[in-house]
Amino acid sequence: MLVKTRGVVLKFIKYKETSIIVNIYTEHQGLQSYIVNSVRSSRSKSNKIALYQPLTLLDLVVYLREGKQIQRLSEARCGNPYYTIPLNPKKSAVALFMVEVLSKTLKEQSENRELFDFIWNSLLLFDTGEFPTDNFHLIFIIKLTRYLGFSPRNSLEIQNELKYQLDSGWPQSREARIINDMLTCQYSNAPVATNKQRSEILKVLLLFYRLHVEQFGTLKSVGVLNQVFR
Repeated sequence: MLVKTRGVVLKFIKYKETSIIVNIYTEHQGLQSYIVNSVRSSRSKSNKIALYQPLTLLDLVVYLREGKQIQRLSEARCGNPYYTIPLNPKKSAVALFMVEVLSKTLKEQSENRELFDFIWNSLLLFDTGEFPTDNFHLIFIIKLTRYLGFSPRNSLEIQNELKYQLDSGWPQSREARIINDMLTCQYSNAPVATNKQRSEILKVLLLFYRLHVEQFGTLKSVGVLNQVFR
């Protein structure tokens, strides 16, 4: 059966000589894996593999076969090209972080339209929004908790859950207030934070994720973030 759907690319791995297997979070089937043939061939005149870079927004026509772990694509085209993310080092680092978080948290192979729309619309805002984006990744992972089922009501709830994980104690009161503001703000009116505060808040939020997401582990992209926001 052929199905039309939108999708957000998470990652791909090489398969055989010229093919890839790509993980895509889709609008109608949740997380799916697809085999894409002949995208790494030197004879290919078009750069098709560019479609499958992490966080690319795609319009898809897919073959849906129940019980298959790996599906096949019929058609794929870029749904919304990015204009600023590839050219802005800070945005590129944040995008790397966001896709790593999504790769570790998106596991369901079923439709969740609210979650999909949140991710899709957040990425478009991140690329085209005319507002400061230094705190975008923090607000994104805070908002994401609502769709993953463990959204905190306030910073005190986070503190109580992490009281045995925080080696150096809870962040300063200013940072706790920033977290409270981030729990209710929009991307466009994020509270002001210094690089040091941003780093401490990220540390706390990632500990909170590790507490609630099985095998969340550590994120390689955090080191890149610390470099661009120092």
